[in-house]
Amino acid sequence: MSKYTPPKVWGINAVNMGGKFGSTNRPTAGARHELGLPQGDKPYQLYSLNTPNGVKVNIILEELKAEGLLDFDAYKIDIMAGDQFGSDFVTINPNSKIPALVDHTGDAPVNVFESGAILLHLAQKYHKFLPTDTAKNAKTLSWLMWQMGSAPFVGGGFGHFYAYAPEPIEYAINRYTMETKRQLDVLNQHLAHRSYIACDEYTVADMAIYPWYGWLVLGKLYVGDDYDAAKFLSVDDYPEVQRWARHIAERPAVQRAESLVLSPIK
Repeated sequence: MSKYTPPKVWGINAVNMGGKFGSTNRPTAGARHELGLPQGDKPYQLYSLNTPNGVKVNIILEELKAEGLLDFDAYKIDIMAGDQFGSDFVTINPNSKIPALVDHTGDAPVNVFESGAILLHLAQKYHKFLPTDTAKNAKTLSWLMWQMGSAPFVGGGFGHFYAYAPEPIEYAINRYTMETKRQLDVLNQHLAHRSYIACDEYTVADMAIYPWYGWLVLGKLYVGDDYDAAKFLSVDDYPEVQRWARHIAERPAVQRAESLVLSPIK
C-alpha cells in the first residue's frame, strides 16, 4: 500500500467516498430530496431502523407499551436508500440519523432525536427506568453517557474498518479493536458482581448498552460471510458481559424490540 500524504486542503473524491456507506456519505447537511413521512394514529411516531441505536428506542417503547403506558407506530428509514436525507425526516432530525421520534401526546408535536435523548425523554415522562434516588440516578446517567461516548469507537471505528471499509487497514483495525476490547473489559469488570449496569434495577443504561455490547458478545453484531466480530474479539474473554446480555435478552419486551417490524414509508 502506498503511503498516504494528506493534502493541504481536503476534498471529496472517489477514494474517500468508498465503503458500504460511500453512496450516501457527504460532507454537507440538510435535505437532499422531498420525501414525506407517513403518520399513524398512535400517540408516538417512530422513524427508525433496527440497528443498535434504533433498537435502544424500540426497547423502551416496548417496555412502556407492555405496562400500558403508551402505544406507537414504527416506520422504516432505509439509510442505504437515503431516506434519512428526505425533507420530512430532516425536519425532525437535522442531523439525518436514526432514530427519530415524534411525541403527539401534548398540544403540539414534539420532535426528539438522538437515541439517548429519546430514552431520557420517555423515562422522565413516565417515571420509569430512571431511579429517583440521587446516587442511583447519577450512576444511571453516567453509564448512559458512557455508552453514548464510547459506542462510536465500536461502530464508526471498529465496525467500520473491520466490516465495511473498502479495504482492510491494519493500523485502523488494530487501533479500534484495542479500544473495543478495552471497553468490553470495563463492562466485564463492572458487571462481575452486578445483575444490571447502573444499580440493582433495570434502567435506561441497560437498554442503551445492550444493543451494542450485548449484541457484540452474543455474536449478533458485525457478522458476515467474510467476518465474525465475536470470534475476532474473543468475546468469551468477557463472561460477565455475556451473562448480563443473556439476562437482558430474556426480557419479552427486548425480544419484541429486536424483532420489531417497521412499516415502509413509501
